[in-house]
Amino acid sequence: MLKRDSRDPAARPRLLMALLALILLWPGLRFSELNLGVLLASDSQSEMGRFVAAFWPPAHDEAFVEMLLQATLQTLAIATAGMALALLFAVPASLLASRALSLSAAYRAGRPSQWGQWLRWPIRGLLIFLRSVPEIVWALLFVRAVGLGPTAGVLAIAITYSGMLGKVYAEIYESVDQRPAHALMQAGSGRLAAFCYGILPNVVAELLSYTVYRWECAVRASVVMGFVGAGGLGQQMDLSLRMFAGGEVASLLLMFLALVLLADQLSRLLRWRLA
Repeated sequence: MLKRDSRDPAARPRLLMALLALILLWPGLRFSELNLGVLLASDSQSEMGRFVAAFWPPAHDEAFVEMLLQATLQTLAIATAGMALALLFAVPASLLASRALSLSAAYRAGRPSQWGQWLRWPIRGLLIFLRSVPEIVWALLFVRAVGLGPTAGVLAIAITYSGMLGKVYAEIYESVDQRPAHALMQAGSGRLAAFCYGILPNVVAELLSYTVYRWECAVRASVVMGFVGAGGLGQQMDLSLRMFAGGEVASLLLMFLALVLLADQLSRLLRWRLA
C-alpha cells in the first residue's frame, strides 16, 4: 500500500522567499531607524494618553461647527476643482499615450509606426514627470508663487493627478479587447468614434471607479496640503493641533471620516448603476 506524501512541495520555496524578504527588510528597518520601544516608554504612554483623552468630547459649539462646515466645503471644492483641471489634460494625454488609439496603434508590416512611438514616448515622459513630484511639493511651490489659500492646493492636485490619471487611463484602454475599435478604424471610422464605440463601453465602469477613488485621494491630499497653508480642513487642523485643542481635532477627524465614507458610497453607487 502506497503512502500519500502529505508534504507541501512548495514549502521550501516559500520558506526561502520568506527568508529573502526578511533579509531585504532588515536594512530598511535599520536605515529608517524604526524603534517601537519608544511607544512602550512610560512617558510616551502618559503623554499619548493625555492627548487622546483631550479628544472627548468633540467640539460642537455653534461657531466651531459653522467654521467646520465652511472648511469642509472648501476641502471638497479644492479636491473637485483640482480633479476637473487634471481631467482636462489627462483624458487627451491618455489617448495619445495609449497604444490603443494613438498614432502608435497604426501598424505597417506587423511593426509599430515609428511616428506613433515618437509621439507616444514624450507624452508618457511628461506624465511620469507630473506624477513623480508629490502634490505637497507642488503645494509648497505654489504657496510661494500665488500666496496662501486654496488656489495653491487646486493647482498642486491638478498637476500631480493629471499624470496619475493619464497613465492609468492609458493602461485601462490597452487592457481591454481592442479588436472592435480596430475593426471600426479599418472600416473608415475616425479614432474618436472608434474609442467611443469600441473601447469606452468596456472600460467606463473601471474609469469611473478609479476616478472616484482618485477624487477620494484628492480629498485626503487637500487635507494634508492644508498644513502648508493651502486652506481647507488641513489648515484648521494645523491650527487646532498648535493650540492643543483635542476636541476640535476629534471633530475634524470625524468630518474627514465622513468624507471618505461619502466617496466610498459614491463609488459603489456608480459601479452598481453601470453594472
